[in-house]
Amino acid sequence: MMHHIELSDVRSDSPAVPPGRRVYAVGDIHGRRDLLALLMDRIDADSRSRPVEKPVEIYLGDYIDRGPDSRGVIDLLIARARTRETICLKGNHEALLLQFMRQPDVLATWRHYGALPTLASYGLYPSLNPSETEQKRLSAGLRGALTGDHTRFLASLVPCAAMGDFLFVHAGVKPGIPLSRQTEHDMMWIREDFLKHESSFEKMIVHGHTPVTAPEFRTNRINVDTGAYATGRLSCVVIEGSDLRVLATD
Repeated sequence: MMHHIELSDVRSDSPAVPPGRRVYAVGDIHGRRDLLALLMDRIDADSRSRPVEKPVEIYLGDYIDRGPDSRGVIDLLIARARTRETICLKGNHEALLLQFMRQPDVLATWRHYGALPTLASYGLYPSLNPSETEQKRLSAGLRGALTGDHTRFLASLVPCAAMGDFLFVHAGVKPGIPLSRQTEHDMMWIREDFLKHESSFEKMIVHGHTPVTAPEFRTNRINVDTGAYATGRLSCVVIEGSDLRVLATD
């Protein structure tokens, strides 16, 4: 049976990142620019109090939708990358936004995932039941509203990142498939097959996508999504060597 690992139970032979490295892995933000700014301040304070040679911040995707300021979240992440080493993964919500710009009729699906606050943050306000013509107009409007740096940011998102014995993805990985052969779709969307899997993967998987009340440490994965847009709790797991710590906004 899969069980929780308490931070104090992590053994010296646990998965590790390379010497001199520290990873700050940040869970799903969902339009909460206010919480992201607060967590960045806490990461900076942590870095000052515990200097390390090569820190890196890995953001696990789902920067947009549901919360009030998706545009502001992307602004902060773009600015952050100018002064810090950052890696930004693609979440399923970013995938839907990118799909909407190519296929306007995906709006009916995307709005169920919290698209309206994202569109509003870019100055776009759909009607209750937008026609095909309006969907095309909104799609073109979003393409026009995205500044060059936002367009480049969205194009630069990656499906996964590996460091030492850890693999960082948005949603998870498909059991039984080598990590080198995972599909982008599974890494952004998978849920139950991954969450119920009890055996080890080739690496310890660090992910978001499925909200939990506090970062969850399991024998084969770490979940960092604490439902920030609804709970006010944006969480970050700090990995240094084989040590694990948590920073959060509450």
